[in-house]
Amino acid sequence: MSSNTQKVQEEILRGKQATFGEFIWNGETGQFLGRTGGSWAKIGIFYLIFYAFLAGFFSCMMAVFYTTLDTQYEPKYSPGNEDSLLRNPALGFRPLPRHENVESTLIWYNTGNEDDIKHWYESLDKFIEQTYEGTGTEGESSDVKDCSEDNPAEKGQVCKFDFQLLGDKCTKAEKWGYARKSPCVILKMNKMFGWNPVVYEKVEELPKEMPEDLKKHIELKTNDNGGKVPKMVWVSCRGENPADEEYIGEIEYTPWQGFPSYYFPYTHTAGYLPPIVAVRFVAPASNVLINVECKAYAKNINHNRKERLGLVHFELLRD
Repeated sequence: MSSNTQKVQEEILRGKQATFGEFIWNGETGQFLGRTGGSWAKIGIFYLIFYAFLAGFFSCMMAVFYTTLDTQYEPKYSPGNEDSLLRNPALGFRPLPRHENVESTLIWYNTGNEDDIKHWYESLDKFIEQTYEGTGTEGESSDVKDCSEDNPAEKGQVCKFDFQLLGDKCTKAEKWGYARKSPCVILKMNKMFGWNPVVYEKVEELPKEMPEDLKKHIELKTNDNGGKVPKMVWVSCRGENPADEEYIGEIEYTPWQGFPSYYFPYTHTAGYLPPIVAVRFVAPASNVLINVECKAYAKNINHNRKERLGLVHFELLRD
């Protein structure tokens, strides 16, 4: 009984295999997967024409869309003009934490561990190489000039920024200080189309909430500048809380303690090089989390810690 059942099952299996084999290739009808060569040719030509039409239609729509874009002129509504709700620039910083901690603002490193500090100094190396050793953030420009307060860039020109002005401490050769317990953090202003800083023209205009050490610095630079306040977006970094102030230590800024006004406004000009400030923390306390807050100062920059307007926050932790 069981032997007959087994034979029946084997015959059924052979029949299925034969049927499947005929489906793959039927020698009698010349069909492959149920279709003749002519049938496959027709369906192949149909889908070739169909997808070619879709690709062409998509390309035409993209071409029409790109004709509506104009990167050479100011958009109707831009963050820097009076019609926009976004009138206040923000600060950014480098180096950023690793990709797996993209939402973090913590710069945590161990000075004696090469593998640990490698991410931080290589991130700064890459930022400098991509921004200042290439063609700029907006492509190559043939009209780069050495700007000054009295000699700003004209339309179509960009101001030169020499990253070598950052000095000999915050450099690639020094691994940006992460190997010497004096880390460097680069500050930059986020590009806001059409925004122009309204700078302080008199020492008396400096706001009460501006840190005293920055006021003294501005007074010193004003005296060096023949009594004229330098046209700058000033920058100051401090510990966010009294305890942070105690542990943060001395801070140095290069090449300036702020951003020269002649680098603004940003207008999408080819070869544009954004100004940066290297902030060097000379001897921050070890094994202590230090909250750092850096603010930019100009008449038309408001500060809002909750919205991160006009300032940037990050933490330092050195093991």
